[in-house]
Amino acid sequence: MEAVPESHTGWTFLTNHARVLAVIADNQTARIRDIAARCRLTERSVQKIIADLEQEGYLSHTREGRGNTYRIEPGKVLRHPAEAGLTVAALLSLLDQDEAARARRPAPDTGGDADAPDPRREHDGQAHRSSRTDPNAVAVKRDQGHEYVSDI
Repeated sequence: MEAVPESHTGWTFLTNHARVLAVIADNQTARIRDIAARCRLTERSVQKIIADLEQEGYLSHTREGRGNTYRIEPGKVLRHPAEAGLTVAALLSLLDQDEAARARRPAPDTGGDADAPDPRREHDGQAHRSSRTDPNAVAVKRDQGHEYVSDI
């Protein structure tokens, strides 16, 4: 039986679809169980979100052994008219910038080590750099601390 994560009351800035997409961008071979844990969702909710994203063309997957490898379509434009022209790659780039900035801040409890690896980036005992964008589809350019995403 599937354990239900702690619920959250009230509204949030990011949708569950954006959260799932961001986790998959960090690890294209993530298991549904791991995505659910990181997003604080049920596995069934994550399955439905992945199906939604695949149906709309934002995501695809290939079966590899007992797992899946996901591919995000970084050039796909966001759905809401208010975000007309913004791509998935741009959204993921913004989320990655924020996560990188938070990782550089000292931990409030311990004074933390800014050079210590972020435990959210840990997988199988090794730290991984975020791969939010597909290197074959977009270029990520860093300039004076800013990150720009552009089509290749």
